[in-house]
Amino acid sequence: MKTYQDLLRELSVTNERLFVLTAENRALIRDLPETMGERFIDVGIAEQTMIGMAAGLALRGRIPICHALAPFLIFRAYEFIRNNICIPGLPVKLSGYIPGFLSDGNGPTHQALEDLSLMRGLPHMEVYCPADEQDMLSMLPDIWESEKPAYIRVNTRKTQFEHAVFEKGKAELISLGSDVNIIVAGFLFEQAMQTKALLEAQGISVGITNIRSLKPLDETALLQLAAQNSWIITMEDHFQKGGLYSAVAETYLKYQVKAKVMPFALSDQWFRPALLDDVLKFEGFTAEAMFHKIYNKINCLQYVQFN
Repeated sequence: MKTYQDLLRELSVTNERLFVLTAENRALIRDLPETMGERFIDVGIAEQTMIGMAAGLALRGRIPICHALAPFLIFRAYEFIRNNICIPGLPVKLSGYIPGFLSDGNGPTHQALEDLSLMRGLPHMEVYCPADEQDMLSMLPDIWESEKPAYIRVNTRKTQFEHAVFEKGKAELISLGSDVNIIVAGFLFEQAMQTKALLEAQGISVGITNIRSLKPLDETALLQLAAQNSWIITMEDHFQKGGLYSAVAETYLKYQVKAKVMPFALSDQWFRPALLDDVLKFEGFTAEAMFHKIYNKINCLQYVQFN
């Protein structure tokens, strides 16, 4: 199966505008220097320098793809991303490694749980949250070859699920439910599908939407889900403020749509580092834990309304 590196190598051969930059993070791009030569630049542990170099390359007609651990790529270099990339609207691409729960064994300094909020708030910046490796590889060609800045949460999780063809600005509507509709951003897609199966075993009609991008956001899909008069469940490995839940709430407020919304996201605290399965269990993001919360909630007839 094609990998992130395979795709980047393939596209770099046909598009000489592509440059690869890394802040000493070569895990997914280890063999690219042989192919790309001078178009591969490792700046060392210097994310701010990398963003400055990327902006300079973009001003000269190149499309730089920057790689680093998500917390350092976004937080350490935020001013540079804002001023050097977003204000002029340069086509610099940001690939953030181990975002969200994928930073499982790392402490708070290495956890990117507010990255979507920070990137979504920047004018011109596009924000992508692939469900798994296949989903990511389907969207990368469009993202990398566009003329807009973009941030993508790198997700190399394997899957047996066959995703629909990627369309920019469109969510992937997998199924529509009359009782519950789950909207998921990124890594928790597998848990969302498992939660769906558990709810359906109880006779509950459940739909799944893979949001794919928070910016551009598929408002049409969100409004379609609200029109079902079902429970809307949001799932994300991000802080509750500023991510998927906020984007959904903003949309319903914008169009004055009432909806019963239940979020699964982290509150105002970082997660406790451990093995990934243990993180999900401790933080309440296993399919079983989410199933019980949803099942109990929808049977209590309590809901949040956005008027």
